[in-house]
Amino acid sequence: SPLSVDILQQISLILKEQDSECLCSFVHKSYESLLVVERWVWKVLSSHYYDKWINEEYYQEFFYTIASFNKDLIFNNGDVKVDTKGSLLFCVSIDQMNEVFAKLDRSNDDNNPFINIISLWLDNYSYFLYDNPQYNIPPIIDYIGRHITVKYFMSKQYKLYLTELRQPYLIQSVFTAKFLFYIKTCSFYLYAYLFISIRSSNSPYTADEMIRYLYEDYLEIIHVHSYNVMSWNKELLGCIAQLVGLMGVLCWWDGQQRTQLKILFSKEQTTCDHVEDLTRIIAHTPFYKQTKSVRSNDVTILMDTILMILYVIVQTQNINWLFRSNTTIRDTIISVSEAALNDEVCLCGYCLLGEALGDDLLKDLKIADNISDYFLNMIQEAWNNSSNKYKPIPLEYLLRGFQALSKNDSIQQRTASSNKIPLFIEMSEQYPILYDIIWALSFNHDIQQQLRSNSSFMSKLSHLAQQGGNEQMRKITHGILWNLEINHQDRSISQNTNQNTFHIMISYSHKEKVLCKQLYDELTKNGYRVWIDFDQMHGNVMDAMAQAIDQSEIIIICMSEQYRQSNYCRAEAHYAFQRQRQIVPVLMQK
Repeated sequence: SPLSVDILQQISLILKEQDSECLCSFVHKSYESLLVVERWVWKVLSSHYYDKWINEEYYQEFFYTIASFNKDLIFNNGDVKVDTKGSLLFCVSIDQMNEVFAKLDRSNDDNNPFINIISLWLDNYSYFLYDNPQYNIPPIIDYIGRHITVKYFMSKQYKLYLTELRQPYLIQSVFTAKFLFYIKTCSFYLYAYLFISIRSSNSPYTADEMIRYLYEDYLEIIHVHSYNVMSWNKELLGCIAQLVGLMGVLCWWDGQQRTQLKILFSKEQTTCDHVEDLTRIIAHTPFYKQTKSVRSNDVTILMDTILMILYVIVQTQNINWLFRSNTTIRDTIISVSEAALNDEVCLCGYCLLGEALGDDLLKDLKIADNISDYFLNMIQEAWNNSSNKYKPIPLEYLLRGFQALSKNDSIQQRTASSNKIPLFIEMSEQYPILYDIIWALSFNHDIQQQLRSNSSFMSKLSHLAQQGGNEQMRKITHGILWNLEINHQDRSISQNTNQNTFHIMISYSHKEKVLCKQLYDELTKNGYRVWIDFDQMHGNVMDAMAQAIDQSEIIIICMSEQYRQSNYCRAEAHYAFQRQRQIVPVLMQK
C-alpha cells in the first residue's frame, strides 16, 4: 500500500536535515533504513499499481528529495565507502528496470513527471560512475548502458532531437522532459558508462560506428551554438555539456588506435574550426565562477570535457601550430586553467598547455612554474594519501599528465629546484611510468647530479638494464644511464670523421616513417649512402644510435611534435650535436 503523506514528509524532513558534516554518520547509523527506502522507491517507480500515486504532488516532492540526497551522498568525500554508496544507489533489479523503460516508452506525454524522475535517478548513476571509475560494475549498470545505447541513442527519435538542436535559437518549449531524457540524460549515462568500460568490448557498437552516427550533428550543434553562448538556458547548457562529454569519451575509446578521429576530423580545417568553436564556449567568463570543485553541475562537466577534447586534438592531430599562433585560444585556455576551482579542469588545461606550447612559449608566458608546482604538489599529496588519490583524481592520472610535461626544459628545471627526484625514485617501485618521466627529466644537468648522488637507484638502473624480461623497461633504463654517463662523449676518434660508413643518417620519429621512407628513397637514388632505422631497434638502442651517428657525416633531423616528445629522439639529436656532426633540420609539419 502507498505510504501516507505524513510518513513521506517525515522521511523527507530527515533527509533534508543531513548536511555534509553529518551525512557520513547518518548513513552509517541508518544504512538499513535507507536501503529499505531506496528499494521501495524502485518498487514504486516500476509498478503499475502505484501509477496513480506517482503523479501526486507529495510523492513527486518525496522523489526529488531522495534524488537530492543521493546526489549529496555521491559527492560526499567523508568516510562513506564507495561500495556503501553503490549498494544504496544500485538496488534496482533488471526486471524492475525493464518495467521502468517500458513505462517510459508507453508515455504519450512528453512532459510526464515520471520521465523527469527517472532522468534524475539515471543522472545520479552517471555522476557516481564517472566519479568512481574503479568501481566494480554490477550487472544492472551494464544492462542499462546497453539498453540506452540500442534503444535510445541509436534511434530515429534521438536523431530527430539532434536535428532540432542544430537550430540557432530554440524556444523553451522545445526542451520537453522527453527531449532532455534522450539528449541530456541518455548522452550523460552513455558517456559515464563508456568511461568506466573504456577497455572492455561490452558495447554493442564500436567507437567508429557511434562517432559516424553522431559527428555531423555534433559538429554543427557546437558550431551554431558557440556564437550564442551568452543566451544559453540551463536546458541547452545541459544538452551541450553531455554531448561534448559523450564525444570526448568516444575520442578516447579504443586505446592508441583512435581510428574514429579520422571520421570526426577528416580535414585539418574541420579540426581548426572545431577548436575555435570550443574555445568560444569556454571563453564565456560567467562559466568560470559556476565551475565547482566537484563535477556536480553541467558547467563543470562542460569545461572539463571541452578541455579533454582539445587535449586529444593536441595529442593526435598535429595542429599545435594553431595553439601557438592563435593568442585567443592560448589565452583562453590559460585563463580557464588558472581560474577554475575544479582540479580536473586545471589538470587537463595545464596538460594541454604543456604539450601544445613548447618550451619557449611556456617561458615567455611565465606559466611553467605554476604548472610544475601545481602538478608536483598534487602528486606529493596523492602519494601521501592512503588511497593514492588527490581528491577524486587517481595518482596514475596525475603521472600520465606529468609525463607529457616532463619533456619541457622549464618544467625540468622547476622539478630540479623542487627537489622531487627522491620522491619519484620512491614512487617508481609502484608506478613504472616514473622511469619514463625520470628519463625525460635526466636531460637536465641539475637532475643528472641528483640522480648520480643516489647510489642505490643507480645500482637498480644498472640491474634493470641487464634484465631480459621487459624490453621497454630495458630501453628506458639504458636511456637514463646514457644521459648520466660521460663515456659516450669520449668514444674513439677512429669511429669519427675519417672513417664514415654513411654520408647521411636520418633521425626521425617512427610516426613519420612513411614520409622518411620517401626521403630515404630519394637520397639513395641520388647515390648517397644513408643510415635509417626502419625497424624498432632491440638490445642497447643507445649504443646502436651512437654508432650510427659516429659513422655518418650529416644528420638529417626530421622535426615533428612526435620527435619533440620522444626521449629517444632527443638523446639522438643531443649526441649528434655533441659529436659536432653537420645537422640539417627538416620540418615535417607546420
